[in-house]
Amino acid sequence: MTNYDAVVIGAGQAGAPLAMRLAGSGLKVAIVERASVGGTCVNTGCTPTKALVASAYAAQQMRRAAEYGIVSQSPVRADMRQVKARKDKIVADRREGLRTSLESTDNCTLLHAPGRFLSPHEVDVGGIVLRADRVFIDVGSRGVVPLIPGLQTVDYLDNESILQLDILPRHLIVLGGSYISLEFAQMYRRFGSEVTIVERASRLISREDRDVSLAVQGILEAEGIAVHLGATATRAVQRDGTITLSIENGPDITGSHLLLAVGRRPNTDNLGLAAAGIEQDDRGFIKVDDELRTNVPDIWAMGDCNGRGAFTHTAYNDYEIVAANLLDNDRRRVSERIQAYAIYIDPRLAV
Repeated sequence: MTNYDAVVIGAGQAGAPLAMRLAGSGLKVAIVERASVGGTCVNTGCTPTKALVASAYAAQQMRRAAEYGIVSQSPVRADMRQVKARKDKIVADRREGLRTSLESTDNCTLLHAPGRFLSPHEVDVGGIVLRADRVFIDVGSRGVVPLIPGLQTVDYLDNESILQLDILPRHLIVLGGSYISLEFAQMYRRFGSEVTIVERASRLISREDRDVSLAVQGILEAEGIAVHLGATATRAVQRDGTITLSIENGPDITGSHLLLAVGRRPNTDNLGLAAAGIEQDDRGFIKVDDELRTNVPDIWAMGDCNGRGAFTHTAYNDYEIVAANLLDNDRRRVSERIQAYAIYIDPRLAV
């Protein structure tokens, strides 16, 4: 058993800065990461998707050159291998920068392995047991896979696997009508794919005001994206290189690729939370109070896994709240933050 003052499980946008801040205060800290440092933002969220959005925007501006008196002699074509290579380099540079920062921080030990609670203050990390007075959880979330008959036999994409594509889908079907789905839909339309959005609600981004939803739908349709609303998928079939979604009370929709973007679930399945006595809600999110403390003393949950934000900036603000309360004698609360967010379609939707 190895003793630490603090163990941070997850090196995302809350866990990484907190580990460095705690270590800088003189505490002996272990930060545990089962995959790549940086969490969703650096690896499968903000950084890669906005790199792709920028490439798609460049393609769209080239198509519009004639509007500005610039004549192009050739049709615009996206070289998806080059697009992906650019994105991959940006991600790798940021991930490497964060890894270097963590490993060069005095009193901070970075461990690459899954972490699992054995008790409230004991965490198994690849067969090594860490004991700490304080434990901080920042394990993020992943895409929901809906219960659609036949989907398990289909080579579907999610927000992570679609980032590995280096080809242009002939026809991308996007299941879902919110942030992730709309960004990828417009992006791939601008790369040159035929794109169809399938949303079971009566309008896109249904949490927004109706006029905003309609305006966004109009923007996407003007670029040639087909939008099917009130469309519930009842079956998925893959045959001869095509994927077909059967729609309740509607026509079948057939494409070459299918992207699932219907919500997120927390990565709390294999943490051993029961062994620590940590409470979760019915969707698996860790319950926290207004200062991000769980029901177990000296254990906190930050970022997507606590269900209190699900954005990069709210995860980082979780870190700020925890650090202020613990280290600065500055009481801060989740309920005090004013939550803003944006959807990186073009034009941007900011709230």
